[in-house]
Amino acid sequence: MMRFACMGLLVTAFAFSESIVLHAADHPPETCVNAPQSCPYVVEANDVTAHVGEHAVMLVRLRPRDGYRVLEAYTNRLSRFSSLDGAVAFDRKMVDGKAEDGALVFAVGLTPTAPGRHPINGVFRVGYIRDPGEMWMISVPLIANVIGEK
Repeated sequence: MMRFACMGLLVTAFAFSESIVLHAADHPPETCVNAPQSCPYVVEANDVTAHVGEHAVMLVRLRPRDGYRVLEAYTNRLSRFSSLDGAVAFDRKMVDGKAEDGALVFAVGLTPTAPGRHPINGVFRVGYIRDPGEMWMISVPLIANVIGEK
């Protein structure tokens, strides 16, 4: 009896994994890196200028393109911050997005630690809805600059 129950679990697990594999064939195109114009979101980020050692906040918006909307039930976040030269200190390793006026807004706390222009990057992990039955979670790159003044 136990042998059949275990086999039933294996068959169920196999059937479940098959449905995932079949569904994965309908994945969203990975276009946010290779073709940003095809990405469901538009990144709106301005350079931030602050005195060296002075705290600043970079507001970054992800605005969905026409035909898309924010998947608010998902934990939309921005993380994996780094600066090219290591001259920017980030307050947190991850920032949650807040839905405002149909867009996602991220407040990134940071401090320049040296004078000059410092390229920074991060990765958004966000969800979107296109049709009532279609939703996806994707990664979108953030590239911006922090300018440290003396």
